Amino acid sequence: MIGLLKGKSVNLRVLEKEDLPPVTEWANNPEFSGEYEPLEQVSLQEAEKWYCNLRPDEKWFIIERKDGSKIGQIFHSPRGPHFVIGYKLLPDERNRGYCTEAVKIIVDYLFLSKNIVRIQAETNPRNRASQRVLEKAGFKREGLIRRSIFIKGKWEDGVQYSILREEWKEPKILTKIASQ
Repeated sequence: MIGLLKGKSVNLRVLEKEDLPPVTEWANNPEFSGEYEPLEQVSLQEAEKWYCNLRPDEKWFIIERKDGSKIGQIFHSPRGPHFVIGYKLLPDERNRGYCTEAVKIIVDYLFLSKNIVRIQAETNPRNRASQRVLEKAGFKREGLIRRSIFIKGKWEDGVQYSILREEWKEPKILTKIASQ
């Protein structure tokens, strides 16, 4: 079982059942989801059922600052010969580099532990902050995915990003931290 992936400013800790109350609170908060994600209303009981039904190869992590404060979540899930990632941070924790570091950590982890050729993510074309996170982590913009997600009553486009193993080349964070 994965325990803790350590970064410089944040750690990624595998989501545990005890994390479900704050995760449920975040899911029900429109400010956490922001304008680019669907609105959710989830009970704690529904969150527990979701948690119990996660596939073993799909992992959700809590993003924590070094002081242990829970500030967001990130996940990876297999899609054929590659993995998809997604992430969200609490509004007050955005624009501080935490999400970029979390994405770099998850990219290092996946390329070090899985025999995959690519990792991909999708974001809203208007979500410049998320696009910057992906670009700073080495992802390349691939193109528009028309009408890919239903948000607040209408279908929205997405933008596909990916990083290939040969573009990644070497760990950016994980082994550098471990060797210090």
